Amino acid sequence: MSISTQERLARIRVNAFLYFRSDWLARLIEIFGSAEEILKQNADTLAKEAQMNPATAAHFLRDAFSVDPEEELEKTEKYGGRILVPEDEEYPQSLRDIKEAPVALYVLGKLPQNKLCIGMVGTRKITAYGRRAANTLATGLAESGAVIISGLARGIDSECHAAAVRLHKPTVAVIGTGLGRCYPPENRDLAKALLQHGGALVSELPFNKPPNAFHFPRRNRIIAALSELIVVVEGEAKSGALITAKLALEMGKDVLAVPGPIDSPQSSGPNHLIQDGAGVVTCVKDIIDYIPAPDLFGLHMPDTPAAAEKARDGLSDVQQRVLNCVGSGEVSTDQVVEALGLSVPEAAAALFELEVKGILACNNGLYAKSKF
Repeated sequence: MSISTQERLARIRVNAFLYFRSDWLARLIEIFGSAEEILKQNADTLAKEAQMNPATAAHFLRDAFSVDPEEELEKTEKYGGRILVPEDEEYPQSLRDIKEAPVALYVLGKLPQNKLCIGMVGTRKITAYGRRAANTLATGLAESGAVIISGLARGIDSECHAAAVRLHKPTVAVIGTGLGRCYPPENRDLAKALLQHGGALVSELPFNKPPNAFHFPRRNRIIAALSELIVVVEGEAKSGALITAKLALEMGKDVLAVPGPIDSPQSSGPNHLIQDGAGVVTCVKDIIDYIPAPDLFGLHMPDTPAAAEKARDGLSDVQQRVLNCVGSGEVSTDQVVEALGLSVPEAAAALFELEVKGILACNNGLYAKSKF
């Protein structure tokens, strides 16, 4: 199904009102025939016909006409992207099926076609444990052939995207700004790398829309819709990650969670989800086991603990010596200093770097090889 150029421009205007409910749009299109005709009405008529508050109808028209749709198309296309509407073949069917389908979807890069997509979300206040878990799981999933869907936020999101990028595998970021913005700004290079390796940036927001607290919970429904299931790595009890989990459950999708320390606020969300029946994730296979058999076609399990194996490829001489010193037991920083003749800063730096890479875990000051 295709729509006229004028109708496409009208949809882009309608999309600029971020609070517009899809049932309003469906009702108004049923009454007036098109978005183009909707925009010819006054606020009183729209309020009456769609059962909207008159102030909301006026706000809708004000926002719609604050956007120049031709300029939106020009900026997006100049940037290398496109603006999709539900009638377009490339518009994801999984988004068409949800209650609040985006009226327009701004896309830069390649949307996954016939590939298993796994949503991975979590806190911005990432811990060393969360970093290891995110890196291990996202690396294993990317190696298996799955596409990671996340939100390009600081913390867990960034770790998951970066894990796929390091393997030159595609990953999709659903962002809380327009395509012309990057938030957080330090993820600009990650966003570029993501696109270079066959991934995509997706937003329902006008091209230059800046970040706003309201945008992020709302974009979570897109992450949930694009994903076969959702994995929550870390997050506080009322975090955005749990909003994504709730939305996924409402869509009839499985939610899995990585258990964490009972005294870590960042693990309170996943632990609570597990108490409520979410699947427990301790390795990549736990996630794969939740995938329906028909969707496993083309997917393969990595032969080794992927994150740790990949991380070991780039170890420095000092890091390798420290790893050998740890062996299969536990060591303290002082024991590494004594055994290898390193200075305390050298030993501490190497141990920290190995912990961040997910190779070592620290418990009560003792370092051992990590499961995550």
